[in-house]
Amino acid sequence: MSEKHIQRSYDPASQKMIKKAESDNVKIAWDRYDAMQPQCGFGELGLCCKVCNMGPCRIDPFGEGPQEGVCGATKDTIVARNLTRMIAAGSAAHSDHGRDIAHTLLLAARGQTHDYKLKDTEKLKKVALLYGIDINGKSIEKIGEELGEKCLSEFGQQEGELKMTKRAPAKRLALWRKLGIVPRGIDREVVEIMHRTTMGVDNDYKNIINHGMRTALADGWGGSMIATELSDILFGSPKPIRATVNLGVLKEDQVNIVVHGHEPTLSDVVQQAAKDPELVALAKKYGAKGINLAGMCCTANEILMRHGIPSAGNFLQQELAILTGAVELMMVDVQCVMPALSVAANCFHTKLVTTSPKCKFPGVEHVEFKEERALEIARNIIRMGVENFKNRAKERIEIPKEIRGLVAGFTTENTFHILGGKYRATFRPLNDAIISGRLRGAAGVVGCNNPNIRQDWAHVSMVKELIKHDVLVVQTGCSAIACAKEGLLTPESAFKLAGRGLQEICQAVGIPPVLHVGSCVDNSRILIILSQVIKEGGLGEDLSDIPVAAAAPEWMSEKAVAIGFYAVASGVYTIFGTPQPVLGSENVTNYIAAELENIVGGKFAFEADPIRAAQMMIKHIDKKREALKLPPLMYEREPVRMTNND
Repeated sequence: MSEKHIQRSYDPASQKMIKKAESDNVKIAWDRYDAMQPQCGFGELGLCCKVCNMGPCRIDPFGEGPQEGVCGATKDTIVARNLTRMIAAGSAAHSDHGRDIAHTLLLAARGQTHDYKLKDTEKLKKVALLYGIDINGKSIEKIGEELGEKCLSEFGQQEGELKMTKRAPAKRLALWRKLGIVPRGIDREVVEIMHRTTMGVDNDYKNIINHGMRTALADGWGGSMIATELSDILFGSPKPIRATVNLGVLKEDQVNIVVHGHEPTLSDVVQQAAKDPELVALAKKYGAKGINLAGMCCTANEILMRHGIPSAGNFLQQELAILTGAVELMMVDVQCVMPALSVAANCFHTKLVTTSPKCKFPGVEHVEFKEERALEIARNIIRMGVENFKNRAKERIEIPKEIRGLVAGFTTENTFHILGGKYRATFRPLNDAIISGRLRGAAGVVGCNNPNIRQDWAHVSMVKELIKHDVLVVQTGCSAIACAKEGLLTPESAFKLAGRGLQEICQAVGIPPVLHVGSCVDNSRILIILSQVIKEGGLGEDLSDIPVAAAAPEWMSEKAVAIGFYAVASGVYTIFGTPQPVLGSENVTNYIAAELENIVGGKFAFEADPIRAAQMMIKHIDKKREALKLPPLMYEREPVRMTNND
């Protein structure tokens, strides 16, 4: 393998497919990234503005050219506007996912679709009570209908507070109220960002960013949390489950169907359709041994944690899966779906099928998903893949052998039971482990892949450094898949890589040192877990008191910016691997990376080196331990030393 291929990805399976793309003359994400160099320096710094037709305007970062737009907007205003619009887009994407799940719940409760049931009735009752619904004497269906209506109403709600914010610690909610950033309605906050940042409205960069935080909270404690909770009710709450990951999950002797995107509504019934005896028999008629279903990106995480369906990879592997020559059909819904997929599919026999009215490709077959006919549509799509098996070019098939086992499916509820046991379900053991010094603290490592950082390397390197220093790591999305491919999501990895204190905890309760808690919308699970830690007692009164930190080392999407802002607004120190487009404004950069800590208890940092970033997180965790007057670590290793100021 050449050095070029190795430097593009940490994952050996991806390296092989990148090399194959070069030999097959198929352009993929890394080639397009190279062709785009040098990228626009003004855009990287956030110094260009296109919100009206007097522009585009750009500010000279060296102070020699224009220092204000045609309308008079300064670099502070322009950078703050651009950043906050990213929050709006990211919040809209995740929250729209939540809207669709709420709609499906409502249909299921009303009996308007027979392919979905209200599976987790206990969680249904619990969430209904949070929304003030009287559940006494009511059928499960009636409770589900009322909950669906209540959740959907929060998207267009104009006044009041989102109900899920009541889950935050009392001190945190009081702070949000004092700052005026408790979200009122999900869509309202997104729309207000677009209004505030249009030409001639808000010019105060702090005021703009403060509303950005309000909108991000509407995502984390609203749309995303609705998506997570209602998905558990509809599809069943995940439980720890073993599965496999990486391109090696594709089978040379089977029909390979890859589901890609973010919404679980169709993929959840596709896993049923793939077992249909008639379709399996048809696959065998065409010479295949069966039907192999695999996931990609966050759709992978959804069906992985509920059904054990293997994951073929994360964001930068979507084209590489097609390059194996063994994928009969890839069905996509929304988010993180590269437009270039159709080009890659045309180079092979792979049939690309879009399923959402929000995501269509020119010249690509569209099979629109309807909840009322979910299983029928799923069977039709599977049949298309089976019938495409005969079009394989066997001489072009090259499936990497790399495959790893993992354990996924951790949630707030089952972690509660794993730690405390069946008869004493509690977070007490986790709190006690941190208080006693057996565990240093916890970290959330989440986010995407990006061609501007070697694929998976930053995720894996950061997580290894954290668990080595007795930091329990929780992961979602593509980051979880990256570490799963390295074998970090197995209990056995604790004995090879974790510090002694974390090892003991993993051994005692049988968990990995890295917990997979779901897809990227499921970062809301992390917020709930932290709130439960505060409720359990002994680690402060607010989320900003807990010895925790967060990171998105290979971030790519606007969704990552929204996630980062609701983490910071919730009081969590958060590191991004590459800077957000803010460095063109010293004031905006200082506001989000320093001043916010004194306002909301959290702040951002930017650090591309994953080891150094992990050390910064550990230093922050130690600072929080010191503030809580906790004892030294039980098995202290050599202290982490920073080479420069952080």
